[in-house]
Amino acid sequence: MANRLMNDWTFDSPRFHYMSSSQCEKIHCAALDILERIGVLLYSNEAIELLKAAGADVDGNLVRISSGLVERALVTVPKRVTLFNRDGELVMPVEGHRVFFGPGSDCLNILDHRTGKRRKPMLKDVQEGVILCDALPEIDFVMSMVLPADVDTALADRYQMEIMLNHTKKPIIFVTYDYEGCLEAVKMAETVAGGEDQLRRKPNVVGYINVTTGLRHNEEALQKLLFLAGKGLPAIYAPDIYSGVTGPITIPGSVAIVMAGVLAGIVISQLKREGAPIIIPGWGGAPMDLSTTVAPYSHPDARSIMVAMGHYYKLPVFAVGGSSESKLADQQAAAEAALTLMTEAIAGGNLIHDVGYLESGMMYSFTQLATCNEIIRWFKYYTKKIEVNEETLAMDLIMQIGHDEQYIQLEHTFKNFRQHYYPVLFDRGNHSSWVEKGSRDLTERATEQVETLLAEHRPEPLPEGVQARLKEILERAVAKVKK
Repeated sequence: MANRLMNDWTFDSPRFHYMSSSQCEKIHCAALDILERIGVLLYSNEAIELLKAAGADVDGNLVRISSGLVERALVTVPKRVTLFNRDGELVMPVEGHRVFFGPGSDCLNILDHRTGKRRKPMLKDVQEGVILCDALPEIDFVMSMVLPADVDTALADRYQMEIMLNHTKKPIIFVTYDYEGCLEAVKMAETVAGGEDQLRRKPNVVGYINVTTGLRHNEEALQKLLFLAGKGLPAIYAPDIYSGVTGPITIPGSVAIVMAGVLAGIVISQLKREGAPIIIPGWGGAPMDLSTTVAPYSHPDARSIMVAMGHYYKLPVFAVGGSSESKLADQQAAAEAALTLMTEAIAGGNLIHDVGYLESGMMYSFTQLATCNEIIRWFKYYTKKIEVNEETLAMDLIMQIGHDEQYIQLEHTFKNFRQHYYPVLFDRGNHSSWVEKGSRDLTERATEQVETLLAEHRPEPLPEGVQARLKEILERAVAKVKK
């Protein structure tokens, strides 16, 4: 447990530091060395020109970025991102060790909770998933979860965005497959918000940008970054490296390459618009499983290192948890979800996504999402601040009751008992009551909850005029691709 501080007395809730400041400093310096000596390949003329004008060393599309440019960008990049719901209410101040939870995007398969079979997802699954996220109280933000197979893949992101905006009030993290998709997603969000300025002032959407690697930044990723920065909208800029494949087998070296890519993205965003909000990835540098060639989601290797780097820079972090390598919503799935949620939560991963993922990110499960919702409830109770005051110490009562009386009948008990955790899905009854309820396991109970919520929950709809304008944007996008 070297270099880890657990439940330190200065904290108001359980947390730990995965790495020391000196360890983070070494990785930071290594990333600066990579940017200055090796440089990054950028496939965007605008990004290259911005860096050239700022004094970077440019040789074609190879750009070497000085430490001074990085340090200047780290001064102007915001240390917090505020996310609002559709009604303009601040619901997610993404900062410090505040933690929020949500699903992921674009799984190629879904584990059908009605049949128990693995199949290709449809648009209806996106809609049901968004409705379920809107209903589950511990899910703080929404993503599209699955890639629908019943529409043109080139347009799936537009359909996903239209569905998410229509069926939840919660903040949305969106993924688009090309630059045009990003433009249209933002146009939809601006339509719902009431205009460009309104969305910038009270953003309820975040653009999630995947980057080829820390050393090679593809054109579409840079286009999206520059567009979102220019708009003043928050972006997640996420280069990745698999140690032993696209980076050194030793994890710190791979993390250094990831951080070089992240820092390059921060510099570019701040050159485009000072103060443009950026969220950094909470993963990167993990090893591929060389015995199966699968890229695992719930590994212990490298977990929380990038979260620690985010806290070193005091920047918001997009982390991974609630996922599993299992092919079923079974014991392995619940165990890996709990382990990854716990580690990311107490490490302070601000936005923990991929909740509900199975099969190493290849399959989504609503049953797993419901199970994770209960796990997250448990974590939120565990990590909340403990108030030690006159009311909670209850010394007057203790002195009054003494040795022999009970507390269950007292007004103080009635007033305060609801503050404790009472499970919804986890069973606490005795054996006979469990048998009377059908002897059902957790998977069965979670599946029943999914069906109940889908049958009963009705998200607050958008005004009809806004719905119509979203549909028009979607239809124009479809027509443009079909030409």
